[in-house]
Amino acid sequence: MPEGHTLLRLARELTAAFGGRPVRVSSPQGRFAADAAQVDGSLCLGAESAGKHLFVQLAGERFIHVHLGLIGKFDVAAGPAPAPVGQVRLRLQNDMAYADLRGATQCDLVGPERRDLVVAGLGADPLRADADPLRAWGRISRSHRPIGDLLMDQAVVAGVGNVYRAEILFRHRIHPLRPGKTLRRAQFLALWADLVELMEYGVRTGRIDTVRPEHTPEAMGRPPRRDDHGGEVYVYRRHGQDCLVCGSRVRTDTLVGRNLFWCARCQPVFRSRAVG
Repeated sequence: MPEGHTLLRLARELTAAFGGRPVRVSSPQGRFAADAAQVDGSLCLGAESAGKHLFVQLAGERFIHVHLGLIGKFDVAAGPAPAPVGQVRLRLQNDMAYADLRGATQCDLVGPERRDLVVAGLGADPLRADADPLRAWGRISRSHRPIGDLLMDQAVVAGVGNVYRAEILFRHRIHPLRPGKTLRRAQFLALWADLVELMEYGVRTGRIDTVRPEHTPEAMGRPPRRDDHGGEVYVYRRHGQDCLVCGSRVRTDTLVGRNLFWCARCQPVFRSRAVG
């Protein structure tokens, strides 16, 4: 599933292509046809992301709300739009660019009330300037749930997916099954600051790179990672391989239906020091 940095990059691409100009809106597949007809030819004011949600704002306080889900893609390209290929649920176009949406789990025309309701239901987004990490900390510090589960809960932290979850916990030597309430505030705030930096880097580059300079392929004399997700990572999708830091085997398991990846030596199981 695309993570928050992908949605912010997409919002910026859509704004650059269509913002401030009228946009033609259609639904070649037909599922969005009635809504598309209502806003076809409207002035596009731009696009924004909130966590894994995308909003394309049109004149008249109307928003096209998109959630890509697991397989959705929203491709933006320059030039005249060719004939649609495949199941294009939404097409935006003007004389200079076009954008085709395929495979999304959600594509709806909504008003400001619905847009605000969706955003209000999200946790703190590391990529938004108005994010308050203490909101997330308040939920985490009171929860018995594993931190690996809490980081993927979009009502706690918005925009984090499986890659950033696995990598940020490794970088801070936290076992993914450690209960949220056992973390210290300073520990979480350091994790948050690192997450902001990593995700902002992902926005700039379009890929997720999480290894420190001393663990890059060049520094270690190892081959670059080959994976359809791209980027250099410590544990994500590296189960059974040697940890880049300590040499132990990277492990995997499932938590709430999603794969976990961690190093048992670098991320030891949390042992409470509380005395009964």
